Amino acid sequence: MRNKTQSGRLARKAYLFLLPSLAGTAVFVLLPYVDVVRRSFFEAAGGRFVAMQNYVTVAGNSAFRLASFNTLRFLVICVPLLVLVSLFCSMLIAGLKEEGTVFKTSLLVPLAIPVASIVLLWKLFFHPQGMVNQITALFGMAGIDWINGDTAFGVLVFTYVWKNLGYDVVLWVAGLAAISDELYEAARVDGAGLLARFLYVTLPGLSKTAFLVVSLSVFNSFKVFREAYLIAGEYPHESIYMLQHLFNHWFVTLDIQKMSAASVLLLLVVALPVITKGLASRRGET
Repeated sequence: MRNKTQSGRLARKAYLFLLPSLAGTAVFVLLPYVDVVRRSFFEAAGGRFVAMQNYVTVAGNSAFRLASFNTLRFLVICVPLLVLVSLFCSMLIAGLKEEGTVFKTSLLVPLAIPVASIVLLWKLFFHPQGMVNQITALFGMAGIDWINGDTAFGVLVFTYVWKNLGYDVVLWVAGLAAISDELYEAARVDGAGLLARFLYVTLPGLSKTAFLVVSLSVFNSFKVFREAYLIAGEYPHESIYMLQHLFNHWFVTLDIQKMSAASVLLLLVVALPVITKGLASRRGET
């Protein structure tokens, strides 16, 4: 009985400490977004209730379909690529023990570089007269406009993976450190090889870390707009025309009703996998 009373007091104290943050989030994030949901069912100018008309208009917009396709393609390619590459690098670093600290630090350097500096560096490399074309010219290859041509999507993918690799590696390394060495030793005694230990010990032990890494990788993928915008401007090559570009255009023209409806659709797409995973985890615990 005393333990329950103490735990209840600790819980109340924890909620009191969280109350200021919760109030700030509610006032500056939750309530404004509730208003966005409300606006998605009304005309921006006259305030007339139009039900689902704004959603129908957004879904039929060619720019929205192009931006949605590019954003989805970016997610499908970049998130698995980043997760696999970061997991591979983290396992190499974990095997190096103390020496791996140097590699972890070097992988975190891109996170400390401002986006504007990255843009200048990328223009130095990928400009039509940049270093990449200067190198390829030595082999008799014609120069390519890497940023404003068909290769723009590849440059954006490389930028995303390069910048976020170190962050995911740190998360994977922390997850690997939480797996007991006794499990690996028991697997070796049972005759399990390297692949079997990875499949039956490492992967199950990284299940929670994997969910965190994938979720953060998806969220970080929406921040790549900064690089695309600064490198290629408001109207980049159509292969890297993302939803963020479209939202920026609608914001400039104050097309509130379209932007509100598209924001709600985007939230549903992003939040649905997270909510589904959370409910599944809670059912598994019970």
